[in-house]
Amino acid sequence: MAEVDVQTIYFVAKDMVRLEDFYASALGMPVQFRDENKWTQFRLQRSAFALSSAEEAAEGAVGAVPVFQVTGETQDEVRQKILSAGGRQLAQRDMGTHGIVTTYQDPEENIFQVFSKSSTR
Repeated sequence: MAEVDVQTIYFVAKDMVRLEDFYASALGMPVQFRDENKWTQFRLQRSAFALSSAEEAAEGAVGAVPVFQVTGETQDEVRQKILSAGGRQLAQRDMGTHGIVTTYQDPEENIFQVFSKSSTR
């Protein structure tokens, strides 16, 4: 049986610079590489998150919901960075000992979530 892993998840960006600034500020993800205004890829621990121009994306591509796991900061600290960078909180679900997942929208209304294992707010 083949092994499967996530290589990259991407959003199709209308304004590459705006979304690149948002994700770099909101989650502190460093840019791994950039191909002009066509593709921006961020460096994560075990996979990649990217922003694609419409011309680089799969034809007809619509939505994805990446779930970012943030360690070393509380949900409140992460929330403040996301809101300060122009994001909007939509919901939060406390799953007890499993952790907390908070749902946000970026400035282009793409939905993403932030998960933390501890129930620390």
